[in-house]
Amino acid sequence: MNKFRIITIICGLIYLPMVLNAQGKDDFNPLIVGVPSLTIAPDARGGGMGDVGAATDPDIYSQFWNPAKYAFAYSKAGVGLSYTPWLRSLVSDIDLAYLSGYYKLGDSDRHSVGASLRYFSLGKIDLTDPNSHASYGTVSPYEMSVDAGYSLKLTETFSLGANLRFIYSDLGAGVEEDFYPGTAFAADVAGYWNKYVMIGSSESLLGLGFNVSNIGTKISYDKGTTSNFIPTNLRIGGSLLYPLDDYNTIAFNLDLNKYLVPSSPYTRTYDSEEERQKAIQDYNDMSPITGIFKSFNDAPGGLKEEFQEIMWSVGAEYAYNQSFFVRGGYFYESPNKGNRQYFSLGAGFKMNVFILDVAYLISTVPSNPLDQTLRFSLSFDMDGLKNLLR
Repeated sequence: MNKFRIITIICGLIYLPMVLNAQGKDDFNPLIVGVPSLTIAPDARGGGMGDVGAATDPDIYSQFWNPAKYAFAYSKAGVGLSYTPWLRSLVSDIDLAYLSGYYKLGDSDRHSVGASLRYFSLGKIDLTDPNSHASYGTVSPYEMSVDAGYSLKLTETFSLGANLRFIYSDLGAGVEEDFYPGTAFAADVAGYWNKYVMIGSSESLLGLGFNVSNIGTKISYDKGTTSNFIPTNLRIGGSLLYPLDDYNTIAFNLDLNKYLVPSSPYTRTYDSEEERQKAIQDYNDMSPITGIFKSFNDAPGGLKEEFQEIMWSVGAEYAYNQSFFVRGGYFYESPNKGNRQYFSLGAGFKMNVFILDVAYLISTVPSNPLDQTLRFSLSFDMDGLKNLLR
């Protein structure tokens, strides 16, 4: 089987929510990226609030949302593991596992390091020729990344953070033909600001954050003959944590996201085949940095379509004595760019040593295989463990 057909099959599974939601839409024009699994929210806390996390108060999974938040983490160190069964309404063996942690250096609490490991398995896929029905074997594709980062508190209210990431994507694992895994390198640059402000007679925590993630090389499965942009993303957000009384707090959060990748030429209409081929060649030759700047003004539908590329999510978190949490949120993506629209619910329980979180997704559009997606997270607070052992 042609290796490009294999890529089409595998990427079709990853983009399946978009494909099903786009049925019957003539103006459907999503941004296509390689290694799209890098954009899946890995943890149940952020996932339970509609996928927000740019400016929420720091937690163990800040490595994904905004690594600059680690400088303001309340604990000396922590580690967490998350698991997400993916597309379970259709298949039973696609899942995402995510391990992350951080450690605050020295006694000043100004320096922190963090790291994470992401593994996305697409299970086993039987390849069959659509015409002859001949079997081409079974593939076990997967995508993974490993990263490490550093955050520094510059002032009492502001910090910066950065990550370096190695990405590995093997979509043809198990195929005996000339098929190459793809690799890429990327970086994140993030910032976080928080300050206590008075609202009425209550001292509330206001937070603002940004994270430009996956700034890096393209990824190729044929040793560079063709290549794809990885999902460079701009995330900005705000958060307000308001104390109801000595034991009860509520936080309101908002995130905005935009892919910093150029529009694909494959979904456009051209006056001639020569014009189409030139557009494809220019797209393939474009550097990732050029693509970032071009992403702000290259949508075929002009400014209106550029605004359609912005995804937004809102979420709220109620906490009782910082031990019991209830969460809810909503995520919106334009029908022309993927049509992912869903509510999410979540809950969390914190003991001295560990935190258990769970989240549940409820789709608001029909035929969405992400409906009823569950996320589970288990986190360990090293300060809590240290106090327990005393």
